Amino acid sequence: MTAAIRAADALARRLYNAGCRVAFGMPGGEVLTLIDALEAAGIRFVLAKHENAAAFMAEGAWHRTGAPGILVATVGPGALNGVNAVANAFQDRVPLIVLAGAVDADEAQSYTHQVLDQNAVFAPITKASFTLNAGAAHIIADKAVSIAMEGRPGPVHIDMPIAVAVAQVPANAPSPRAPATPMVPAPDVLIQAAGWLSAATRPVIIAGVDAVNEDASSALADLAERFGIPVITTYKAKGLLPEDHKLALGGAGLSPLADTHLLPLVQKADLIICAGYDPIEMRTGWRNVWEATKVNVIDIMAEPNHHYMHQATLNIIGNTPATLEALNTAATPRTVWAGGEIAATKSALAASFPKDDVWGPAAVIDVCRESLPRDTLATADSGAHRILLSQMWECYEPRGLMQSSALCTMGCAVPLAMGAQFIEPTRTVVSFSGDAGFLMVAGELATAKELGLNTIFVVFVDASLALIELKQRQRQMTNTGVEFAKHDFAAIGQAFGGQGHTVHTRDELQLALKAAQQAQSFTVIAAVIEKGAYDGRL
Repeated sequence: MTAAIRAADALARRLYNAGCRVAFGMPGGEVLTLIDALEAAGIRFVLAKHENAAAFMAEGAWHRTGAPGILVATVGPGALNGVNAVANAFQDRVPLIVLAGAVDADEAQSYTHQVLDQNAVFAPITKASFTLNAGAAHIIADKAVSIAMEGRPGPVHIDMPIAVAVAQVPANAPSPRAPATPMVPAPDVLIQAAGWLSAATRPVIIAGVDAVNEDASSALADLAERFGIPVITTYKAKGLLPEDHKLALGGAGLSPLADTHLLPLVQKADLIICAGYDPIEMRTGWRNVWEATKVNVIDIMAEPNHHYMHQATLNIIGNTPATLEALNTAATPRTVWAGGEIAATKSALAASFPKDDVWGPAAVIDVCRESLPRDTLATADSGAHRILLSQMWECYEPRGLMQSSALCTMGCAVPLAMGAQFIEPTRTVVSFSGDAGFLMVAGELATAKELGLNTIFVVFVDASLALIELKQRQRQMTNTGVEFAKHDFAAIGQAFGGQGHTVHTRDELQLALKAAQQAQSFTVIAAVIEKGAYDGRL
């Protein structure tokens, strides 16, 4: 007699085999069998306080493990609570498996309570949306993992009807589909690209999230160093080349101030190599920035260019590190940027984002970067502080700074940090939030306490939606709907069982960070800054 397991077990075992060891979410009657199956397979279920935050915790875990993140949500309101974070995973290229409870199909024909078409909801914001059925449970599980992880990563949704979860299926799963082989350009394309690189005297590399997801750091560094090519990254790609490297020009995408130095360099280039560069992170100022220069552009990407933010003279759909390695071997180095432009641009960027403020958001970032270990993991919420932080916070490894940089959704930094800290409990992890974004997810401090996390949560307190308020003033509008009361964030941290500090100076912040690194619980540090503190800094 063939051994049998539940369909929920088939899914859970496939996720375990993909490297998953933790799932985040909130239970409901419709997902109890699923949660039981996850735990039985060796995947711990972590209770969050909101599904949206749970999905960001799952993303934070993925950044540290490389295994797909898992969000568990019950039918109806539970699943819909996660929509924002699922859309974020779609735009930010995060392999998130969204497991949602569902009413059985026959039951839904005459029972309407909490019933809606969840597949229709998730279809536009996922790479694929399935309803699990017993006959294809193993296949759907394998498809979900493969689709989420391969090509450009992204979320996959699976509805799990109550009766299907407990239905018996064969215990032996078919062999998983073999993963795709990393591809390099055809010989004639490689010859052309190598010829351009060998002849270039002013080459530039722009690297993006595809390069991060394809582990291109080593190949990128080898090519940049051998040919002396400066590297600009998107915010998500910060750290692909350590940012204290002489060729690293840091992140770009949202700061007009940084663009005043980076865009002229790009427009002087005689060859641009887009290495896994996905322009979904970039503001409109990066649209067609090299069109007028008629420069040769080699675009190495995971998917065809349907964005039209830029065009290239050579489009390569393939694996970024494999292509960079092939190009490195095929081309011949020569003297580049003989006028010292790389060092000059790096110096100009540093001067544009000074660290010597007596106090303010730049001082907060500077003190944190200097006081915390080099291998500190950081997360940033959306808002004015994120733009400044992404320019000033040096990263020395990929994924050293995690954020929502495509959808740019608020409330992500706290749960992202918690997910990363859960996976690496002994590593220093710091979250940076504006006060408004922090208030969106303050309830997850309870989860941090329950999990025993010692994450450091830094809050920029100016009682304002600073970036929106700045835009209102720039348009000569009155401040409407952007100001709120100042709250005692340190007391909020203490109320949830953590440490809390309110700081107004560099010295106070240094003392708070020292205490936080020695604490056995999480710490909330409320850094009080003046309204308008970001003026002229972005």
